[in-house]
Amino acid sequence: MSRDGRDKLLELKGVSAHYGSIRALHDVDMVIYPGEMVCLLGGNASGKSTTLKTILGVVRVSEGELYFRGKRADNLSTAERIERGMAVVPENRRIFPKMTVRENLEMGAYLRDDRDAIREDLDYVFELFPRLAERLYQQGGTMSGGEQQMLAMGRALMSRPQLILMDEPSMGLAPLFVERIFEIIKQVNERGISVFVVEQNANVALSIADRGYVLQTGEVVLSGPAQELLHNEAMTRAYLGEM
Repeated sequence: MSRDGRDKLLELKGVSAHYGSIRALHDVDMVIYPGEMVCLLGGNASGKSTTLKTILGVVRVSEGELYFRGKRADNLSTAERIERGMAVVPENRRIFPKMTVRENLEMGAYLRDDRDAIREDLDYVFELFPRLAERLYQQGGTMSGGEQQMLAMGRALMSRPQLILMDEPSMGLAPLFVERIFEIIKQVNERGISVFVVEQNANVALSIADRGYVLQTGEVVLSGPAQELLHNEAMTRAYLGEM
């Protein structure tokens, strides 16, 4: 149980993961509570994306345990984890380039059959991203990087998830667009959806997160409230590999 009386939404307990004989994560402990925004920070090759892939089941847990919504999840397939309430906004967007905006969004709701609620969520996505409504029948692959990021976020929201996992949402975007995307991530979180942001841009991620973890060579070297991490001198050392 609980932080402020809340059950844990996601928990990693002593999780390690390997690529063949190479250890990518070592003894990682991490918790996300319902309604929280948590960021995972670190430099290149720190293990950030591997952590997200391990949560999703793309990379197998070799040691330790992973729980989602109070139940063991490291033995579930990626599809089963998605069905239980995870959604992902992958690195480099990875929308369906030959599908239209509408078709991409519909793919986000493919596990659902509650048509009225799907329409409500579609309206919510268009409220967040009016540009998507304007380009409903445009192929996703013809849109700009920022527009594709909007589409990837909208597609994730269409599954009505309990936890959205975001892999480097600022990557390849102009600074003004990064600011806008993180404003929208905050709005989504304020609606009650838990958000786990894997990000290299520490300042922008910590500015809106509740808590953060810092990885270095696959191990958690710092964790705590976001505002404390934002002003922690050890953050710089972690990024420069001096811890």
